[in-house]
Amino acid sequence: MKTKTLKKDKVNIVTLGCAKNLVDSEVMLTQLKGNQIDAQHESEKDDSNVIIINTCGFIENAKQESIDTILQYASAKEDGRIDKLYVTGCLSQRYKDDLEAEIPQVDAFFGTMELPNLLKKFKADYKHELVGERLSSKASHYAYMKISEGCDRPCSFCAIPLMRGKHRSRPIEELVAEAKHLAKNGTKELLLIAQDSTYYGLDIYKKRNLAELLEKLSEVEGIEWIRLHYAFPTGFPTDILDVMREKSNICKYLDMPLQHGSSKVLKLMRRGTTREKTEKLVEEIRAKVPGIHLRTTLIVGHPGETEEDFQEMLDFVKKCRFERVGVFTYSHEEDTHAHTMEDDVPEEVKQERAEIVMELQQNISFENNQKKIGQQFKVLIDRKEGGYFVGRTEFDSPEVDNEVLIDAEKHYLRVGDFANVEVYDATDYDLYADPVQ
Repeated sequence: MKTKTLKKDKVNIVTLGCAKNLVDSEVMLTQLKGNQIDAQHESEKDDSNVIIINTCGFIENAKQESIDTILQYASAKEDGRIDKLYVTGCLSQRYKDDLEAEIPQVDAFFGTMELPNLLKKFKADYKHELVGERLSSKASHYAYMKISEGCDRPCSFCAIPLMRGKHRSRPIEELVAEAKHLAKNGTKELLLIAQDSTYYGLDIYKKRNLAELLEKLSEVEGIEWIRLHYAFPTGFPTDILDVMREKSNICKYLDMPLQHGSSKVLKLMRRGTTREKTEKLVEEIRAKVPGIHLRTTLIVGHPGETEEDFQEMLDFVKKCRFERVGVFTYSHEEDTHAHTMEDDVPEEVKQERAEIVMELQQNISFENNQKKIGQQFKVLIDRKEGGYFVGRTEFDSPEVDNEVLIDAEKHYLRVGDFANVEVYDATDYDLYADPVQ
């Protein structure tokens, strides 16, 4: 039988899901350490006796990964390999009662906004003086910054409002203070994230205020790149384009999930726009910010999507020629509006359609990359891997976009530094380059 010791707790935070969850885990880590608790994020050592799992509940695959991870650590607790197991995040917010009944090995479940209650389990207090300070768990030269929480959009397929609540913007002063703290600790690139970044400011400033936020963040010394993610197209604040064009440290990059290219399906999705309006917005963005690279995400297989609708999506992708595209297959999520509709597109058809879109995009990406041969770019070096230094241009976000590969046998670069390079070869999603002086 295991006997209790006076040894201090050692906490490991395990994060699943998106970058927004990563930010939450980093805030949690900062608060725990601020209370003198020995805590780590995604520790590779198997020496923690307390595990906190920050779950994702967005789509079926993510939910299953979260459940599998909880069960894995529940088994470890039963075997006496860990002492305590806590679960937080989106899945816990959405299915707390069911999870408590099904997995009693978990000591406590917490919702997305219950960090103070979780801290009490460690006899710790939420330290307001640490707001704006954050220990980065990823490469310190770039950091995600959550500018708001929650979402007011009524999209048919999305469960985020159920898990994250209504939209709540963070004040500009708080975000600037956080940016300064990150810059002081070596961060050179800020990746702005939210459930809906273009809604920023409407709740606290009574106007869309993303442009002012971008201006203020661009003035923070040490921040060389600012990258904008998750811009909702309906009600898009076009004044941000002027700031993007004028400020050299705001990347000519925009992540704008459009979800579909058929007006009929967009209406079923409750997106509040049409294909024609979307194409007009894409043209305006490209006209106002020459050279901008657009990333979008699309969903195939939404209830009611016909073959004709899908062909219209393909035509939309061909016409807009987005620089970056990600594709999801529709997931039938309970308590969403779309769940009241019949999930009438077979799973194999969804998969087939997703593959067709990605094959089309692969060709577009290859053609775009071929045009970059012979050009010079400023790149940020993320890591060394497989004989190459791996970096990104301002047109690429970490982990989802293209990468620049520089031969590590021929050249020496430092991870976290910028380098000027010239591209000499290109594939679908990679550029090969040499440094230039």
